[in-house]
Amino acid sequence: MSESVGIMGGTFDPIHFGHLAAAEEARIRLRLARVIFVPNGQPPHKRGYVPAPAARRYDMVVLATASNPAFEASRVEIDRSGPSYAVDTVETIGRQLGPDTRLYFIAGVDAVRQFVTWQSPERLVETCEIIAVSRPGYSPRDLDRALPSHLREHVHTLRIPAFGISSRRLRQRAAAGESLRYLTPQAVARYIAAHRLYSKC
Repeated sequence: MSESVGIMGGTFDPIHFGHLAAAEEARIRLRLARVIFVPNGQPPHKRGYVPAPAARRYDMVVLATASNPAFEASRVEIDRSGPSYAVDTVETIGRQLGPDTRLYFIAGVDAVRQFVTWQSPERLVETCEIIAVSRPGYSPRDLDRALPSHLREHVHTLRIPAFGISSRRLRQRAAAGESLRYLTPQAVARYIAAHRLYSKC
């Protein structure tokens, strides 16, 4: 029997409630059997800062998703050498799940707006549909302006409750010793504190 599965890629440095809310909304709206969170190994589009070690980011995703049986974490990118490209990840997971599985790649509208700069976008939309999750300050019209029609037709927008949360802001708060309560699961906040992940930000 065929099923639909979401793949949520990201640096998750750290994962927060905005990521989790987006995944849950996608799961409900698209009737997904599950959502697979895939922390980047070497994020190709993240420049200007060195992310926390991939193994630490994976651990945080595991902690954050543990309470939802429809969520799971994958090491597919952090166990693969070289830059982490969505097209390789989706193709790998597609082979693992089989040809009857319908795949959706979930990312923020700010990231999808740069879709033409991703590795092999035409090849990616042959294997999945793209779900662009709303973010404060971005509009679906941004996608209409940024994407050619042959890619835009494979991109679907998903509005979620506004979360003015960013991983960058969480790293700054952690570096300053400020509370992360109600911004990320407490298990993640404790992990960040225990390993002093962002103490040198």
